[in-house]
Amino acid sequence: MRYDLYIVTDSKLSHGMAHAEVAAKAVKGGADIIQLRDKNMSKRELYLTALEMRQIAKDGGASFIVNDCVEVALAAKADGVHLGQDDLPLEAARRISPPGFIIGISVGSAAQARKAEEGGADYVALSPVFDTATKADVGPGKGLEVLREIHEVVSIPIVAIGGIDKGNVRSVLAAGADGIAVISAVVGQKDVEGAAREMKTLIARSKGKKA
Repeated sequence: MRYDLYIVTDSKLSHGMAHAEVAAKAVKGGADIIQLRDKNMSKRELYLTALEMRQIAKDGGASFIVNDCVEVALAAKADGVHLGQDDLPLEAARRISPPGFIIGISVGSAAQARKAEEGGADYVALSPVFDTATKADVGPGKGLEVLREIHEVVSIPIVAIGGIDKGNVRSVLAAGADGIAVISAVVGQKDVEGAAREMKTLIARSKGKKA
């Protein structure tokens, strides 16, 4: 699975666009992963939206992840689920998941990252790297030093999220991130496709790849 550009949807920032519409534009712009994140939808609404987004991601060659809700991710045949520290424990999610199902874990320290890898996580996401107003419940930014510490202790992919934009992508990747996850830098822009394409190009250049 490619982790370069990881887009997290947010209906509050998408200028009235539905999750699926944002996903379609982001995938067209080069997103490698699309995560459906919505704390206000009913499970039914979340499931129906997940079905639509899964097809969009599949058609565009991207992976599709559901935030928090393992049962919706499984029912919609998503590629995986992303879990926070207060969600269903990793070992429980793994027990009910089919082979190949991706499970990512949000972490805030090297110790949490090491525990996640030992528990069978497919990737970890440091959240937030920098201060961000997008997610009010995540606290202050952990900083690049914590990202470097995580890079030293795990071998699974590391995704960085929180306050990341065009101005700091290069430094985040240099500190050890394998992928960049963004919300406002792409979903919050009026030209979602263009913002995604610009971010993907910047990531590729920062990694020394052809854009």
